[in-house]
Amino acid sequence: MSAYRGCLRHPSPQEVGVLLEKLMYRIGLRGTHLQLASMGSVGLCIVFWMRAAGVDQDERGNAERRALFVGLWAPQLWLMGQGLGGYEQTRRCRPGIKRLREAGERRLGRGGTRSRPGSTHAA
Repeated sequence: MSAYRGCLRHPSPQEVGVLLEKLMYRIGLRGTHLQLASMGSVGLCIVFWMRAAGVDQDERGNAERRALFVGLWAPQLWLMGQGLGGYEQTRRCRPGIKRLREAGERRLGRGGTRSRPGSTHAA
């Protein structure tokens, strides 16, 4: 038996989701990219389905299965895009909060406290 058994734990599904969102964000993917890919997969599914109508009966089943397979990408890509969009929102909020905090500190003074009239605390 190893002395390190039990030290490593499996990440929860939420932690894995956050890691994937962070990785996709760092790669350069954005939520809108995945949502556009989702709409593109719906269009590709329709094209494959229309094309399946033009082939002979022996090949039609395979072409329809291909169209259904591509059509199943859409919900997954859309949900991934929404998750990544939520991650982007939290990334956008952080710098804004930091700027507001810095502006408040400048307005209130260096220590972040405002001197009140009649108090012995100098500004």
